[in-house]
Amino acid sequence: MSVVALLQEALGALVDTDEGAREQARSDRSGHAAVGRPLAIVHAERVEHVQQTLRIATATRTPVVVRGAGTGLAGAANAGDGEIVLSLRRMTAIHEVRPDDLLAVVEPGILNADLNAHLAAHGLWWAPDPASRDISTVGGNIATGAGGLLCAKYGVVRDAVLGVDLVLADGRLLRLGHRSVKGVTGLDLTALVVGSEGILGVVVGATLKLRRLVPGETCTVTATFPGVRAAAAASAAVTAAGVQPAIMELMDATSLAAVHALLGLPAPTPGAAQLTIQTDGPAARAEADAIAAVLAAHQGVPVVSHDREEGERLLAIRRSMHAAMASLGTTLIEDVSVPRSAMPAMFDEIARIEREFGLVIPTVAHAGDGNLHPNFIFEGPETPAQVWAAADELFRAAIRLGGTLTGEHGIGVLKRRWLAEELGEDQWQLQRDIAAVFDPLGILNPGKVFAPDA
Repeated sequence: MSVVALLQEALGALVDTDEGAREQARSDRSGHAAVGRPLAIVHAERVEHVQQTLRIATATRTPVVVRGAGTGLAGAANAGDGEIVLSLRRMTAIHEVRPDDLLAVVEPGILNADLNAHLAAHGLWWAPDPASRDISTVGGNIATGAGGLLCAKYGVVRDAVLGVDLVLADGRLLRLGHRSVKGVTGLDLTALVVGSEGILGVVVGATLKLRRLVPGETCTVTATFPGVRAAAAASAAVTAAGVQPAIMELMDATSLAAVHALLGLPAPTPGAAQLTIQTDGPAARAEADAIAAVLAAHQGVPVVSHDREEGERLLAIRRSMHAAMASLGTTLIEDVSVPRSAMPAMFDEIARIEREFGLVIPTVAHAGDGNLHPNFIFEGPETPAQVWAAADELFRAAIRLGGTLTGEHGIGVLKRRWLAEELGEDQWQLQRDIAAVFDPLGILNPGKVFAPDA
């Protein structure tokens, strides 16, 4: 009996062999697509469905690619020839919300924004705030170790997960982590799973660490600068001044102009870069004024708003970046991080790479934590060799400056060839060995993260 027949016998209508659906599962929002089409998509609705799928996959030695909303930017959830897609998008339940313990227990398919809409009624929120919050799932956030706009003040996904329920490749269910504020029993396997991109097991539930809604008002500071290096230096000066904004986003001249064109806004001053900064809490006004003074002292022209709705409209400009880049052509969205003090130097490196390779690389950054998103724009479905050569320079520049290949998108397929260079051969091999303990047959997301390119 074929693998698909075994799945259909066990799971019935949950097994989808529609050609269009299988074609869609080949790609995410990275621009990369897997070779060929997967065998079928299993739309799991309960933990038992995940376990049944993995038991069949183990018995038949069939590769499995776990998938949520398909909004990833590194190709980690793309499935191809001979693979089963295990979709968790229908697993959207919120099992528990505990305001007294500041935790929630949820399934992985719930959208980030939908979760926070539900939590708001309890006076709570889950802090991770990726720009894709309206379309990305909590499970996908956990799988990639997602970040976002609020990370500098409120932390990344790793800081907001107390435990996970993990199904191993052979179908066993593990409950990792804890519900208590403290918990250091044994090795921290929860932290190991966060950001593991589906190579260790399938996250079927998560115990999330919540926060109470921030009291007080939200203030927004926007400031324009004569160039992106000046804006980066100003953001570093804000950090050095000891003020902690909730959000500090930087847009270079090309990205700012593209978003203004997309949204039908007046064209910005040619060459101008922009910082958009938000403060929150009881001290929001005083912090906004202090930040505005720092920006003005570093070539900025700041404007302070105390209107929350106006602040959201200003942030919508930053959140429209991906759509603006997509309107220009095929986009390879990169994701490097450097120490915050090194951001001006990293923008110098981007300018050098633009000159040397004859490219324009629109770049935005989570300036509060040093996470930059350079964008490579080109025509057609295949990334040109010139772009990969420029990306190679970009990654090596970030590592030289004390940074890393990825701050929040993950390795997936697109960055696996550079992983050993950052980790070193010994650590790279050790991490492969750890993955093999969880998945001895290597059927979970094969070819992703650690697989070297030919």
